[in-house]
Amino acid sequence: MNHPQERVYTPFIGPFDPCPPITHKTYSTPPQLFIHFQPPNLPQFSPMEALRHGTLWPALYSPYESKWGKGR
Repeated sequence: MNHPQERVYTPFIGPFDPCPPITHKTYSTPPQLFIHFQPPNLPQFSPMEALRHGTLWPALYSPYESKWGKGR
């Protein structure tokens, strides 16, 4: 089952907000939320790839992209 790791929601925008509204916000969901137990024969990274990715299993890999500096 494939779940998106970055999700989007629309916050409430009040009629009298003094600042420009933010129409969409995003948040990250870690992949371990959707794996309740370790299935048998789960694919594995090679040892060097596992060190680079920070996990042995590709299903638990969650890349982090910094949003700092975007939107300038």
